[in-house]
Amino acid sequence: QLQLVESGGGLVQPGGSLRLSCAASGGTFEHYDFGWFRQAPGKEREGVSCISNSAGATYVDSVKGRFTVSRDNAKNTVYLQMNSLKPEDTAVYYCYAVRGVTAYWGQGTQVTVSS
Repeated sequence: QLQLVESGGGLVQPGGSLRLSCAASGGTFEHYDFGWFRQAPGKEREGVSCISNSAGATYVDSVKGRFTVSRDNAKNTVYLQMNSLKPEDTAVYYCYAVRGVTAYWGQGTQVTVSS
């Protein structure tokens, strides 16, 4: 059973940066594709980015040019570097892993962008 633990969230001013980490354990990291969703209060969960070994990285339009997803197979960790943060980026960010039809989720980490 793959387990995912996110970290790196917090409070940041508009224009600032944060790096989220998602540490995976309990499975073969290289076998999975990973990604990030977010959910703001009162809104549906939104896909932010995903990264696979075969297809590279993709992003939702609202974060293109500001966010960068990466994976370190040696450290079993996925990262989401978030730059030029805006108040509308405020949300709980969730890491996920998928292999075939099976998906695993982390517990989420809060990101708040406010002055």
